[in-house]
This record gives sequence, C-alpha cells and structure tokens, in this order.
Amino acid sequence: MRIVFMGTPDFAVASLQRLVENVKNVVAVITAPDKPVGRGQKLRESPVKKFALAHSIPVLQPEKLKNKEFLEILASYKADFQVVVAFRMLPKEVWAMPKLGTINLHGSLLPQYRGAAPINWAIINGERETGITTFFIEEEIDTGKIIYSEKIAIGLNETAGDLHDKMMWMGGALVVKTVNAISSGQFPKIEQNFSDLLKPAPKIFKETCRIDWSKDSLTIYNFIRGLSPFPAAWTMLGERQIKIFQVEIINDIKNIPLTTFSFSNENIELEVFSDQKKYFVLKTSDSYVSIQQLQLEGKKRMNTEEFLRGFRF
Repeated sequence: MRIVFMGTPDFAVASLQRLVENVKNVVAVITAPDKPVGRGQKLRESPVKKFALAHSIPVLQPEKLKNKEFLEILASYKADFQVVVAFRMLPKEVWAMPKLGTINLHGSLLPQYRGAAPINWAIINGERETGITTFFIEEEIDTGKIIYSEKIAIGLNETAGDLHDKMMWMGGALVVKTVNAISSGQFPKIEQNFSDLLKPAPKIFKETCRIDWSKDSLTIYNFIRGLSPFPAAWTMLGERQIKIFQVEIINDIKNIPLTTFSFSNENIELEVFSDQKKYFVLKTSDSYVSIQQLQLEGKKRMNTEEFLRGFRF
C-alpha cells in the first residue's frame, strides 16, 4: 500500500513516525511551506518536514493545494490512500484522489467537537473525557464516516498542553491501526449524527482568549488551563496585558495579609489582592483565583514570586 502523509506540527510527527516504523511505505509527505521567524526572518522548516528529510521521504510544500503542477506531482505518487494529521483543509481534488480515499486523525470523540481546536474546547468546557478519532474525509469538515475512536480521560488539573502530548502518541498508534485495517480491506465505516446537542470546537483567536472575570472561579479555571500553554488566556491590568497559564481556586482570603487594588477591565471593576511578595489574587463572581504562573507583555513566563519582585501595583 502506497501512502502519502500530510501534516505540519509536532502533533503530526508522532503519527508519521509510527507509520514509518510500522508500515514503511510512506512515499511522500505534504507539509506547510517554510516560514520566516525571528528578527532575522530566517526560514524555519516544519517538524514534519524535518522528520521526513531525516528519513529520506520526498517532501512537497505547496502554497496552494489546487495548483495544477502540485496536483500532477501528487498524482504521480499513485497513493492508495492519504493520511492527514494536523494539516489544513483539503480541496476535493486532493482528498478524493486516492482510490481508497483520505483519512484524518481528529482530537475528539466525533461527532463531538468538530472544528479546529477540539483539545482546547474540551477542557474549557470542563469535560472529564474526550478522545481521538480516525475518519474518512468528505465534503463537509470533520463529518466523514468514522473508522476507529478511543476514549481519553481528562485530569482535573490537566492543561491543553498535557492533553495534546497524551493524544499525540495515542493518535499515532490509532493511525497505524487504521492504516492496517484499510490495507486488509476490513474496517468499519460509521455514519456520524448531526444533532443540535453537539458541541463545536471553532478556531481560537486572540479575543477568544480574554478572561471574563464576571464568570465563576471554576469556569475561569477551566478556561485558563484549556488555553495553556498556547495561545494562553489573558487579561488587562490597567494598560498592561498579562497572559495567565496557571491558577488555583481559593474560597477565603481572610487569613492572608493582602491589600486591595482595583483596575477598570472592559466595564468590570477588576479587584486584585496582593501582598506584593508571593500572592497575586483576583476576585471572580463567586470566590477568588490565585495566580501561579503568568507572563507580562514583553517579558518571559514566570511564577508569581518572580513577577512580584519586579512589578508594583
């Protein structure tokens, strides 16, 4: 079986690595073009490209997936099917090309959390369980027939980064299982439902990540860990933007020697309590959250004590 793999970030490398180790017939890799980064704007290769080149696998990096020349080169590899992990949306000319179709690995238990950010939204919504799913790509995004899925528990303190890393390696194993099943010709094809009760996982933008301090502490706690470490929840402290990566819920601050400070924050008076040494506490609608890790705009990520050594309210 001839396989073309499509992916870009580290999350996709685990699946590609498992395929190379267990299936051994990845004939080409499609990944994003190199991107300029840093002050020198030096071009950076994607993690998938680096892995592919290290294993002598041909790499294609099209700017446009409908480009005629790219489609001709892709067709020349005569793939039996294609595997997609953490890549962009494919046009029909690409996903319908192989005779056995194109499969995708998705970071949720489909049909729940269709969309670009399933890992983040599962934690933001306080889920205790999620999963990974392989399915055939069809016209509408994340709606194709399901092949396999596996459940994954979400710990109370797990962040999106923790869940990402756990899914990454489990996903690689599920991709290999799916590829082997397709190769044997015996695999399930389960129709997805389209209930109104399904939860979406839309793309996350900067404004999506702004903390609403009028919410209760648990909602804010889940919101922060669901966006940690990237892209990170944030708030304004006066004119300064602060990213918050980790907090702890506290119900009573009576026994902590704190001073109150107030800041205007999107029509909400943000109440901050601090001893200017080790405590940085913010009031929510029902209790308080104590900031544990944060990053002031233009500075490095640090714990609260490090932050308070250089910041005064």
